[in-house]
Amino acid sequence: MSDRRVSRGVQAKMISLTDSQKIGVGLTGFGVFFLFFGMILFFDKALLAIGNILFVVGLAFVIGLERTFRFFFQKHKMKATSFFLGGVFVVLIGWPIIGVVLEFYGFFLLFRGFFPVVIGFIRRIPVLGYLLNLPFISGFVDSTSESNNMV
Repeated sequence: MSDRRVSRGVQAKMISLTDSQKIGVGLTGFGVFFLFFGMILFFDKALLAIGNILFVVGLAFVIGLERTFRFFFQKHKMKATSFFLGGVFVVLIGWPIIGVVLEFYGFFLLFRGFFPVVIGFIRRIPVLGYLLNLPFISGFVDSTSESNNMV
């Protein structure tokens, strides 16, 4: 009887995903893997190109085409979007190092509004939170998380 009460009290909240969102998560995961693997193998053009395509297509599957376009093509995010998509294009035409640098800059500009939320979440994780509270790292992380203006 006590097992029954415990099992009722500890119910995990599951996130329900549609089939297309599950496919999108898989595509995005493979995209990140190919991007990472392409950088490990000294900026291999083919792997980076496949990773970029899978990442962008997976993102569109996860949040939907309309929301993807709305996210990327807002007026105040056009600079960030042009750097990110320009970096993807530069990788696709064959200049992987320049393209990855452009992509990272564009990614930072696109998602810098989410960094304070991520840093707050990481600070609650036992080992990582301790590392973020070290003197030198703490000052850098605090200055990064204070700039919470959305691009």
